[in-house]
Amino acid sequence: MNTENYSKILVEDIHSTIVATVGEDGRPVTRAIDMMLWDKDGVYFLTAKGKAFYAQLMEQKFIALSAVKDKKAISLRGTVQNIGNNKLDEIFEKNAYMQKIYPGDTRSALEVFQLCDAEGDYFDISDPEHVFRDRIVIAKAVEQKKTYGGYYITDACTGCGICKEACPQKCINISAVPAVINQNHCLHCGQCFSVCPENAVMNR
Repeated sequence: MNTENYSKILVEDIHSTIVATVGEDGRPVTRAIDMMLWDKDGVYFLTAKGKAFYAQLMEQKFIALSAVKDKKAISLRGTVQNIGNNKLDEIFEKNAYMQKIYPGDTRSALEVFQLCDAEGDYFDISDPEHVFRDRIVIAKAVEQKKTYGGYYITDACTGCGICKEACPQKCINISAVPAVINQNHCLHCGQCFSVCPENAVMNR
């Protein structure tokens, strides 16, 4: 799937996320934030100008978020920008419950933020024997960095197949040397790294 598909899943299927910033004491702070809108340029959420969260967003311009529903998860970290009341009416139209929380002119207390440059993962364990992982990249500014974390196999591989036997998902192709890990099904558990007799497995 492409990024817009994952943005749609995040906003329309999962919706409620846990967002992290850094508090005044230098430690992580989390809170539940609904993702309200998405388009090709990013994902949108809002908060009230009087909240500590607002001040942190304005100062740090960076968040990390995680969201889970029905054994499907999305994690993202990246930059945010304040777009004021732009898209505020559209957000209220698509998220009718907000009209009851902030009726009438009280919505002026809110401002919209856009998650505009971000990277992360989609992870689906709804079928435990065939997990699925994919990389998410929002916006062209980070498109060039579209690389996977986790493990890969170097030219030191001799094709012995020990890594595949140890892999819980059997997602290592040993038909070629060096063997290749299918990143879309990798758990990042490190079993292949632990058992390789040639130390051919590396962690990015």
